[in-house]
Amino acid sequence: MSGVARVDRRLFLVSVAAVGGSLALGFEIPFGPRATHASTPAREITAWIVIEPDETVIIRVAKSEMGQGSFTALPMLVAEELECDWSKVKAEFAPPHENRRRDRVWGNMSTGASRSISASHNDLRRAGATARAMLIAAAAARWNVPETECAAARGVITHLPSERTITFGRIAAAAADIAPPAQVALKDPKDWKLIGTRQRRFDVADKVTGKPIYAIDVQLPNMLHAAIVQCPVFKGTLKSVDETKLAGMKGIRQVVKLPDAVAVVADTWWRAKKAAQALAPTWDVGDHSSVSSSTISANLHEGLGAADARVGRNDGDVDRALGEAVKRIEANYEVPFLAHATMEPQNCTAHVTAELVEIWVPTQDGETALAIAADAAGVPPGRVVVHKMMLGGGFGRRGIFQDFVRQAVVIAKEVGQPVKLVWTREEDVRHDFYRPVAAARMTAGLDANGMPVAWKIRTAGQSIIAAVSARVMQFGVDRNFLQGLLEDMPYDVPNYLVDFVMRNTPVPVGVWRSVNHSQNAFFKESFVDEMAYAAGADPYLFRRELLAKKPAELAVLEAAATHAGWGTSPPQGVFRGIALHNSQNSICAQVVEVSVTPDGKVWVHRVVSAIDPGHVVNPLTVELQTESAVVYGLAAVLYGEITIRDGRVEQANFHDYPMPRLAEMPRVETIIVASGGFWGGVGETAVPPLAPALCNAIFAATGKRIRSLPLKNHDLRSA
Repeated sequence: MSGVARVDRRLFLVSVAAVGGSLALGFEIPFGPRATHASTPAREITAWIVIEPDETVIIRVAKSEMGQGSFTALPMLVAEELECDWSKVKAEFAPPHENRRRDRVWGNMSTGASRSISASHNDLRRAGATARAMLIAAAAARWNVPETECAAARGVITHLPSERTITFGRIAAAAADIAPPAQVALKDPKDWKLIGTRQRRFDVADKVTGKPIYAIDVQLPNMLHAAIVQCPVFKGTLKSVDETKLAGMKGIRQVVKLPDAVAVVADTWWRAKKAAQALAPTWDVGDHSSVSSSTISANLHEGLGAADARVGRNDGDVDRALGEAVKRIEANYEVPFLAHATMEPQNCTAHVTAELVEIWVPTQDGETALAIAADAAGVPPGRVVVHKMMLGGGFGRRGIFQDFVRQAVVIAKEVGQPVKLVWTREEDVRHDFYRPVAAARMTAGLDANGMPVAWKIRTAGQSIIAAVSARVMQFGVDRNFLQGLLEDMPYDVPNYLVDFVMRNTPVPVGVWRSVNHSQNAFFKESFVDEMAYAAGADPYLFRRELLAKKPAELAVLEAAATHAGWGTSPPQGVFRGIALHNSQNSICAQVVEVSVTPDGKVWVHRVVSAIDPGHVVNPLTVELQTESAVVYGLAAVLYGEITIRDGRVEQANFHDYPMPRLAEMPRVETIIVASGGFWGGVGETAVPPLAPALCNAIFAATGKRIRSLPLKNHDLRSA
């Protein structure tokens, strides 16, 4: 281990005696077929919960916290069933290396797709219920009374007939010797006391005061700093570098050459950065220096008419119905590559010794970070320790592809000291795994009443799955690329066909907040408005009719429209647009109010967002995540665009890949339509409907139909 303090002892607790009476409560939660190891002590089958003598309740969190609120919401699930005193609860990260050592006792640590709660709620509630049963059993044994005569509430166990009480902290050591019950009953949602209530997040107060350490803040004894310059052309390699250019520069310790990059290690990061910029390496740009946005766009549009499409869904007979339709409409749409633009640029601190590899990293998947570090260092995974840090934004960038981890480990191994690698913003923007480009051709046939009897959707674009795991592809169909258009299409059209033409590029792509829903919602909901216009129908009422057989979606649509005052007159010069989309197993409808100035400037005044995620753990999280999604989605609609020229990204920093300023932010009103009965996500669900709702409002304001993004490329000036 390095000279820094080791991970808190609570994360390695195996016995009550080791901590003077604290209780590590847990049980084997099956994540697929797996047997319980006989060598594991019964008191420590898993380690979700620690109860200390001072009544502090430690609840461990297996997921990452990047601002989405899971560091609070996940403990709420445990605490609800545990019946502890919420004011005494603290949260701690479960370490990935311990998860591996203990047969993945905390399960899958990947944090993405808005699944933290939906994938964990049952296991965490069982953890709390099991711990409560063990505490009650220990108290009943001490009092020599039936367990059925005892109840727990707010961290206190009461023997109901005699009114004797004992706190969790006082009975914790004895409870550790109680065998966990094989089965526990979970509360009926109507009996929840904590779940569904607004609770302040554990991490916010510390973040405001600067207490928590993000990965970019890590400081270790004897630590050096690294800056990196990567080949600007996709898939290019390093040819040579003239290190004599660094002669006389202070603080420079070493130059580390990588296959496609060069790093400079120095005593400060600024010195490393200035030196890296001075190196001016030469590159072998390979075969991709002629790739440009125009060639990529032409390839996409060729795909819209190509014969190699693979079908994702086919209901009825679309061609026949289109031929019989009273009116036929068609439109093409296109969206660009998008960067993640996390506020904290990519970074990782690594220390590699002969015995151990340690990394301090902002990761959405600590297990993947561990595997990458082990491979980069050439050591068994059991010799890697991962310190999960708070993330300054993730949005999918720090999940599957953690290239910065590999780089940091390779550099630290060569240097022989702890090294913190930090990318510049320019490296971050130009070496992302971008949201893929995509195009769509929408064709619909309307009947005499103006309702669609046929809808044909052809999509073309770059597949993320093909680059990650080609075996997931089914007969050449990337069903992930068709998110929101397959079984999750909410509208009822009798003849419906969706197909996909894969057109991959050298540009690296990855998951981006809401993944392919972000493109497909724009295509789908913009075209629904075009159908409504062709039918001479109100866009809201048109959707209502299409949702006649979908009561859940209809309820969300109505909630958004009612709250926004659809049907009433907005303020002078303000116009409304509406959209609805299903994603992450949740439903979201939005009404956006905009105005367009005579010189073409778009102002977004208000976003009303109604969401049904089923059960809601912390309403405050839903509201904050909706506001965050609007900020993120608004950046993409207004400005977001990664363009390619000569095989390289043209954008570099926030001056040419801007984010919305505070003055540009609309008022965001979140309407929670919690229907219960299922567990959906909220972190990404409010992103997809924003772009179409906003563009539909622009059409209402200007009569100009937006079929490509971002808006900065359109002339919206008054004639």
